[in-house]
Amino acid sequence: MIRIIKLTVYLLALLAVTIVSVKTVNYKLDHLKQARTEVSQVTADMRQKQLDCLARNIYHEAGYEPFEGKVAVAQVTINRAESGQFPSDICQVVYQKNIVYEKVLCQFSWYCDQASLKKPMNGPVYTESMEVAKKVLLEGFRIDSIKSALYYHADYVNPGWKRQKVAQVGRHIFYR
Repeated sequence: MIRIIKLTVYLLALLAVTIVSVKTVNYKLDHLKQARTEVSQVTADMRQKQLDCLARNIYHEAGYEPFEGKVAVAQVTINRAESGQFPSDICQVVYQKNIVYEKVLCQFSWYCDQASLKKPMNGPVYTESMEVAKKVLLEGFRIDSIKSALYYHADYVNPGWKRQKVAQVGRHIFYR
């Protein structure tokens, strides 16, 4: 009789361990599925929209700059989205406006200019801007000296910033 009781207790313990193990494995698998879903929420449409916003910004800010100048402008745009100091979406970074002393200021001056909101007129320059956007956003192409830059201005402008200069590429001076 004691053997039967021991065997029953042993089988019940084995059953309990099996149930707990199965629940643990299922919990971990569900957690991994959820994490994978959260990581891969970027759809093809969303990625295309990001590319379009980035290409438009490159076109207006550095359309007639050499390749490196276009890359540097794209890189600053992405740096801002990844910095935590600006919106985390590239389009929101490009189209961000601030109000200072009741005046609307755009992060990128071309966006405040209503004439530039039309579709870009110079096809080849826009095509090159899109290619740079793809290289920077999709392939991770970067210029080392710009990796910490969040700001820039044209070399013919003097905004009087007290920021640390990190590089000059083409007609733009870059700051962290």
